[in-house]
Amino acid sequence: MENFILIFICLAAGLLLQRLTVFADNAPLTLNLYVIWIALPALILRQVPTLSFSTELVILILMPWLMTGLGAFLVLIASHLFTWSREVTAVLLLTVPLGNTSFLGIPMIEAFFSTDMVSYAIIYDQFGSFLALSTYGSFVLAFYSKQQRQGTRAIAKRILTFPPFLALLTALLFAKQLQQPDIAGSLALIGSSLVPVVMFAIGLQLKFKLAPGQSFPFCFGLMVKLIIAPLAALLICHFLGLNSPASRIAIFEAGMPPMVTAGAMAMSAGLAPRLTAALVGWGILLSFATLSLLTLIL
Repeated sequence: MENFILIFICLAAGLLLQRLTVFADNAPLTLNLYVIWIALPALILRQVPTLSFSTELVILILMPWLMTGLGAFLVLIASHLFTWSREVTAVLLLTVPLGNTSFLGIPMIEAFFSTDMVSYAIIYDQFGSFLALSTYGSFVLAFYSKQQRQGTRAIAKRILTFPPFLALLTALLFAKQLQQPDIAGSLALIGSSLVPVVMFAIGLQLKFKLAPGQSFPFCFGLMVKLIIAPLAALLICHFLGLNSPASRIAIFEAGMPPMVTAGAMAMSAGLAPRLTAALVGWGILLSFATLSLLTLIL
């Protein structure tokens, strides 16, 4: 319960201070940089060395790619049927397949499950969501936007120099050393700052206004992301006979709302910014209800 209280307090504080304009406009970006460069790498260095690698972890790597493919397929079908503009299609191709499996996923897993389950979320995010964002997301921007075009070398460099990915490699290579009590304790203290900072930063940047004519794409995007995707993940695990903690976290992560970073990429490219902000903002708020129901199902 204390994790839920912490999440709501930090989110509400961010929303309130956004209205009071106490913080600078670039405050969310600064806080996100702290998370990317400090808090999330520390959490990865603390949690990953405790993992016992087995075949059950394969689902954590495959599921995000299956969800990316499913989301992109449904968006393209709907875009063809309803003749959506290129901007709307591009936004949905970025925000529907890619979930907020790190910034929101880790705090929600801590709240609904336990800190011990965070290591599964890290595998799902780093080997799945992040790589999908860096490759698939870059392809969508290159195809739909004239402002941003990235080659193979740029994409590879982005992946290999991303701080959480470097932390993941370090955690895999130096697992034994990182489990020494003094080091592990220090990393745990730094990593514990992730949840309040992330939720506060999200509150500072949430936007809810929607442009005229975008209501149906908005509803379609959130329905696929919050309802259809986790149900599809549940059916996949049921069909494969998987009922391990790793598979439950994979299903839970599949139900995360649109990724904040993917939304930021879309807005930076000038692709339907109001639709993007609404999908991210409302997605986060509605996910508190949908993830609660998903937990009951699991």
